[in-house]
Amino acid sequence: MSAARVMAGDHQHVTRVMRAIAEAIDGLELPAVEKISEEQAEDPFQILIATLLSARTQDATTHAASTRLFKRARTPAAMARLRLRTIEELIYPVSFYRNKARHVKACCQMLVARFGGRVPSTLDDLVMLPGVGRKTANLVLTAGFGLPGICVDTHVHRICNRWGYLKTKDPNATELALRVQLPQEYWIQINGLLVTLGQNICHPTSPRCSACPVAALCARVGVTRSR
Repeated sequence: MSAARVMAGDHQHVTRVMRAIAEAIDGLELPAVEKISEEQAEDPFQILIATLLSARTQDATTHAASTRLFKRARTPAAMARLRLRTIEELIYPVSFYRNKARHVKACCQMLVARFGGRVPSTLDDLVMLPGVGRKTANLVLTAGFGLPGICVDTHVHRICNRWGYLKTKDPNATELALRVQLPQEYWIQINGLLVTLGQNICHPTSPRCSACPVAALCARVGVTRSR
């Protein structure tokens, strides 16, 4: 049975795939976005800022930088008043810290000027904020507001296409396709499951197919070497 049929054609098989992955990754290191959503649960602003800082940055570095920044300013208004240099010093050494500092300050300024100092709760409004893409916006929706959303990064994009579940060109297209195809009850959890699977088993090159809990259901699209 193909992965496409398993995932798209039968709700029971979707459940089977998700449960198998969840059992296989139990106890493994959580991806950064999952840690952020747990640590800053139900605080949309802190989730937003911490996620902006997390791109291409080790989890421990993101956590330390976020903690320093939130100790100095815990609201959009307070953070918008910080000097750019101060934000840079507080978040260093996250990667691209100067660009991220500009995004943080501009984002907070827009939150104050356009949204009354509150984080908006719609995808269209969130992606208007400087430095905020669809992945970050979806994380804020799901972790900050408990609303439906699908966070898609390179792991989710790669694995869904490797399975044969989707045939999409980039993460944004994958998110839009999943919104149509994936049952909504799995929207929030698919990122954590597939990112952890991708980091530990379904690697970009030479995936560990022998250890994959759903190898029998995978079309292995594009896989030329595996273990």
